Amino acid sequence: MRSFDLRSFARAWLPGPTVVDGRERLRAVVGAAIGLLFTGLACEWLAGGSGWLIAPLGASAVLVFALPASPLAQPWPVIGGNTLAALVGVACAHWLPDAVWTGALATALAIGLMFAMRCLHPPGGAVALLAVLTRTGELPFAFLPVFADSLLLVLAGVVYNSLTGRRYPHLQLAPPRPPGADAGAMSADIDAVLARYNQVLDISRDDLESLIRQTEMESWHRRLGTVRCADIMSRDPVVAEFGMPLQDAWTLMHERRIKALPVTDRTRRVVGIVTQADFFRQIDLEHHEGIGGRLRHFIRATRSVMSNKPEVVGQIMTRQVRVASEDRPLAELVPLFSEGGHHHIPIIDAERRLAGMITQSDFVRALYRAVGPEN
Repeated sequence: MRSFDLRSFARAWLPGPTVVDGRERLRAVVGAAIGLLFTGLACEWLAGGSGWLIAPLGASAVLVFALPASPLAQPWPVIGGNTLAALVGVACAHWLPDAVWTGALATALAIGLMFAMRCLHPPGGAVALLAVLTRTGELPFAFLPVFADSLLLVLAGVVYNSLTGRRYPHLQLAPPRPPGADAGAMSADIDAVLARYNQVLDISRDDLESLIRQTEMESWHRRLGTVRCADIMSRDPVVAEFGMPLQDAWTLMHERRIKALPVTDRTRRVVGIVTQADFFRQIDLEHHEGIGGRLRHFIRATRSVMSNKPEVVGQIMTRQVRVASEDRPLAELVPLFSEGGHHHIPIIDAERRLAGMITQSDFVRALYRAVGPEN
């Protein structure tokens, strides 16, 4: 059992640092004012002069305009959470006696219903309590002003947040996972940690994963410092031209013990890359017997004028090849090697001519020098 720390307990009562600048604070302040003003005027017009703003809507405005990325501030939690909580409060006010525990019960039931309907919204608890305290036992209260107020505030939030550069509504689903085993592993790790944490977070899962990835990238930038691609690339790499016979390319890779050849035109500009995998893709790998013979037959040049199989590198190479410039920071290649599934990245100069090659081995050695133990 963890021991009680009086100092940590006392510090927990103090406010944390604010990480947003003055411009963002002003954006939230102006947005809340505009949103509530628009909601009040529109609701009054819709109700023929008898509409009004409910007090919990001020708390909803804080979420919609100051925390537009929060899962608690999205349209369905605002509209659904407030409206369902109002229905619960109306029912409790109508059917239960006027007692202290009625408000507590209404708020608790509203929270449970919001959880069940995936629309948890803190001001919803205040809406349920308001209905009980004012003994609003009439069903229309849930629709005017509660539903109307919530809908109008959300519409104002959509317009204002979009105009001021904030995504609203904010996607709450898990983002598409980038290719690569490490990317999938990170997503699975985040899911496992969130399941173990088992508490409501005021941040969407996609934002959480994005922040973790950006933090990792920031860490790599700090550790690798000013290292550029030109600092670690292998210069004057072995290359192939579009018309190089397959047998010559395979022999060259075998003799040099390399797994990929950048394919260049006559001006040394990269037009593709050919790897051992490109060769094996051309033969039947479902049957393991005789793979060597099938490969030799494939790369052997056809003596006749007509051929029913590829004969030169350009016919089997991968045309979409990722390249990087000499002056590109090495840290920016981390996602390519760790998540993008790349093993070889051609490096080009200012004139877009091939200048070198970075392999996974080159990259790992650079990382070891940057973050490994000092000798």
